[in-house]
Amino acid sequence: MTEQSAAPERETLTWDRFGDASRDLARDVIAAGFAPEVVVAIARGGLLPAGAIAYGLGVKNCGAINVEFYTGIGTVLDAPELLPPELDLTYLDGRRVLLVDDVADSGRTLDLAVRLLTGRGADVRSAVIYTKPTTIVRPDFEWKHTDLWIDFPWSWQGSVLEEDAGLPASA
Repeated sequence: MTEQSAAPERETLTWDRFGDASRDLARDVIAAGFAPEVVVAIARGGLLPAGAIAYGLGVKNCGAINVEFYTGIGTVLDAPELLPPELDLTYLDGRRVLLVDDVADSGRTLDLAVRLLTGRGADVRSAVIYTKPTTIVRPDFEWKHTDLWIDFPWSWQGSVLEEDAGLPASA
């Protein structure tokens, strides 16, 4: 008899649970007494959570900061890098900003974005759906802790181009 290796266990976020997570995070922000004037997503992973949380908070001013760190499943750059187009940081001067991402894994992307926005004089709080024990920065608001790889409903299949080419999904 041959022993088969089991697929690694993963945290799977469904669309329904994503809705729950977004509403729960919006409630947590309100309960903490923070009233953001602007919601800023860390693209790409934070785009959908930021939009959903902004709706939950009734905030219409939204933006995105583009940061690349993960280049594939478990593969990263030496340091997070800002990508164009750049966010209009002058607009954020003195404003209350909720910075949103999907996960604080290493925390390096979140750390870079928080430092960038607070350096512009913004009053920044951060929110993520998941935190991992490896993060160097604790977000102000988090929905769940996990040490597993996370399959998000918007990204677990990879791009259509990868699918059509028969390539494995990347981050």
